[in-house]
Amino acid sequence: MPAAISVENLFASYDGKTVLNDVSFSIPRGASFALLGPNGAGKTTLVSILCTLRLPDRGTARISDFDVVRQPTKARETIGVVFQDSSLDDRLSAWENLEFHGLVHGLAPKLRRQRAEEVLALVELTDWTDEIVRSFSGGMRRRLEIARALMHQPTILFLDEPTVGLDPQTRQRIWSYLERLRREQHLTVLTTTHYIEEVESADQVCIIDHGQIIAQGTPADLKAAHGARWLHVVPRDEATTAEIAGRYPQAQRLGAALALPVPDDGMADAFLATYRARLEEIRFQEPTLESVFLSLTGRELRDRADGQRDAQRSAGRRGGQR
Repeated sequence: MPAAISVENLFASYDGKTVLNDVSFSIPRGASFALLGPNGAGKTTLVSILCTLRLPDRGTARISDFDVVRQPTKARETIGVVFQDSSLDDRLSAWENLEFHGLVHGLAPKLRRQRAEEVLALVELTDWTDEIVRSFSGGMRRRLEIARALMHQPTILFLDEPTVGLDPQTRQRIWSYLERLRREQHLTVLTTTHYIEEVESADQVCIIDHGQIIAQGTPADLKAAHGARWLHVVPRDEATTAEIAGRYPQAQRLGAALALPVPDDGMADAFLATYRARLEEIRFQEPTLESVFLSLTGRELRDRADGQRDAQRSAGRRGGQR
């Protein structure tokens, strides 16, 4: 069976600057695939090509075995997309947004009604069917966008920062919907996110930086190969903090705490033998996808997400939460 998504030797550039450099990967049908990378890594360009929104300079990309350059219409029929920025018409009701999407995809009237009822029930918005979207909270809008993307029963779903700015409860509900669809309908899901903990259970994680794939594998494999163990400590006084920072330049300041990578038990034993009596708190953190990302890119993934979250929370407070 052909892969859901297949990319081979893909190149793309803007104004003479290479943003995708010989990218290749394959995603099996029904898989959960996470694409992680710092700002400017090439994620948006890659997803835009896969969604047929821009052309590559060279190389091939196939969606459900359709070439995105030569067969864009066929490829587009098999995908649903949830964009990072809302693309709902907030002057229309939830039902009217779904109705319009169904018309664009050529669904017959009976099927449009059936699908609209099904997807609204899936995302728990049935009670707001006729409400104008402008009155919706950020979480409700995101759930409606997921419902809309599923209207035409795609086999592949692209999620670009699907939960940024949402509260933890809403984020959990959204992932619950998506996991249910993957189980029941063998939906292939490609996600880009700044919340690394959300893709800890993905089948495959791909890390891209400077337009190139620098690591790919299961979360467990990536942690084993690239994850770092960290020692988090809170010194009793600033003098101890300064001394540790001077002796261990790789230490990172986290408020009053310091985080030190632990390459082996010998380093931890030597550190604690010297400083244990001068520490208020000691905690080890086992390898995570976050530590994998840091060790491979040397950069933090959360900065942009936190800024967007703050902005959207402010908007949510103005519009009211539901």
